[in-house]
Amino acid sequence: MPWKRNMFHNVLSLFQHRSSSQPSGLMVILIAMVCLGCTMELSKIKAHILKPKWVLMTVVAQSGVMPLLAFSLAKLLQLSPAEAVTVLACGCCPGGYLSNILTLGVKGDVNLSLVMTTFSTILAMGLMPLLLYLYSQGLSDVSIAVPYTGIIVALAMTTLPCAAGFGMRHYAPQQAKLVGMCMVLVTLIVLGILIAIAVGEAIQTVTSPQLVVTAALMPLFGYILGYVLSSLFKLNQLSRRTVAMETGCQNLQLCLTILMMSFPAEFIGLLYHFPIVYLAFQLSGALNRSLFTCLFDGLVIIVIQLSFRF
Repeated sequence: MPWKRNMFHNVLSLFQHRSSSQPSGLMVILIAMVCLGCTMELSKIKAHILKPKWVLMTVVAQSGVMPLLAFSLAKLLQLSPAEAVTVLACGCCPGGYLSNILTLGVKGDVNLSLVMTTFSTILAMGLMPLLLYLYSQGLSDVSIAVPYTGIIVALAMTTLPCAAGFGMRHYAPQQAKLVGMCMVLVTLIVLGILIAIAVGEAIQTVTSPQLVVTAALMPLFGYILGYVLSSLFKLNQLSRRTVAMETGCQNLQLCLTILMMSFPAEFIGLLYHFPIVYLAFQLSGALNRSLFTCLFDGLVIIVIQLSFRF
């Protein structure tokens, strides 16, 4: 199969691309995850793990909402086969470590965020192949590879730095608390600058208006649907914000790996840059979370009041 013969070249290009442009961003993410570990509380993590509701929420939010949303937008906006496959790959990815950082930024439940990210990444080992196969049948006759190594790396990048930060909290709690809050703010600023530079280069290559609209709507709708879903489960305000972030934030490094492993450059072309543009809209949507949080709190109250009347 021609695409499979190009897999080695694509994977090699991926690591060359990472080594040349991403070490700074990767280091910032690792530092941020260590800082998040400094804010973790073991008792709360245990409480979340022992509640099956969180596992169900993870499955519905990550594996139910986002792939269906990606497929629907691809059909609605009539994307080309290459564009549709790119969007679908993003939608089928599990939650990423950015959701953990943004959860802290919107004052959500960091412990719940880490539990959900870990569960969604583990479940992706089995669910991603199924989701990619099912939805790709409705888009085009293509074969999409699932990067199991990339999933394992994503899981390690989520858990190991946080474990290091948690160890710091255990042995030096006062210092860890100070480091955790201060360094997360610093790393958020630095990460935002690095992303802005990357987006400035990438957005020039993603010229399709429909694709830019898709990149803008997917995370926004993901945040909104995640918030609505958590409201239906009657979660508290902190948990609603957390589920919203976990639903709308995908592991875009994993998406890039899928595209590189599955398709040659002549098929995907400049769409390799789509995940970077998508990342920019993930951040902008998260920064505006207060708007849809207030809006949907009001809508939920109205719906409840109307249901009692009728």
